[in-house]
Amino acid sequence: MGDARYDYNDVVYGFFDRFLKGEKSERLDKLPKVTYFTMGSNTWQTSDTWPPTGAQPTTFYLTSGGKANSLQGDGVLASAPPEIDKADSFTYDPMNPVTSYGGNVCCTGTAVTAGAFDQRKMEARHDILVFTSEPFKDGVEVSGPIEPTLYVSSDAKDTDFTVKVIDVYPDGRAYNLDESIQRMRYRDGYDTPPVWMAPGKIYKVTLQPLTTSNYFAAGHRLRIEVSSSNFPRFDRNLNTGGHNYDEAAGVVAHNVVHHSKQYPSQVTVTVIKK
Repeated sequence: MGDARYDYNDVVYGFFDRFLKGEKSERLDKLPKVTYFTMGSNTWQTSDTWPPTGAQPTTFYLTSGGKANSLQGDGVLASAPPEIDKADSFTYDPMNPVTSYGGNVCCTGTAVTAGAFDQRKMEARHDILVFTSEPFKDGVEVSGPIEPTLYVSSDAKDTDFTVKVIDVYPDGRAYNLDESIQRMRYRDGYDTPPVWMAPGKIYKVTLQPLTTSNYFAAGHRLRIEVSSSNFPRFDRNLNTGGHNYDEAAGVVAHNVVHHSKQYPSQVTVTVIKK
């Protein structure tokens, strides 16, 4: 696992000395602007910027033969979008949501256990689309923002789309790195009135940026999961267009992820060139 210990108390005391007591703090004077831990290589690193110097965006495109459902599906992360849209569809039933399994969680009591866990048992579900890259020939450090962009449609007036980013080991183990969600009624922003979906119309949605620092050793693969729930970490959408909190019954949504040159669903990661 490596040694992730860090002199956190020393930094906190230095902060208190400077900003509460007004004293000089040599510890803060020497502190780099950015200090981050890179999983995989299990090392602490520093930088004057975030993302770190040498960062370059690298884009992977979602593609499949239309059957990316579950780990046994045909979803791939490729270097170019497919010519023809062979969309992937799945059914999201809010009465049977995808349950949260690990992750960067806070304040959920015992509802969710935080951390990285092998996601393969979750990927047995057919309401999870799975897209996986080819194995990396050389080690790759991904440190910085991750931006998933999806082209989606639904027969519901409102639904959610989720993305989970995963590091797949050569033996198949699949550990979660980060995850996000977008409620479609707020796709134009949270400070504007809700906007509803028209049945079958395709919408572009960019999920809120995720971030990580992870070293993918040679032979590892990048994977993303796409679904419509991650409960209870995120409130499940009942798909009705209502408040959810004052409703007891939901609507089953038939959701679709499109991917082609016309609809280039993708995930862009930040690769560090050294």
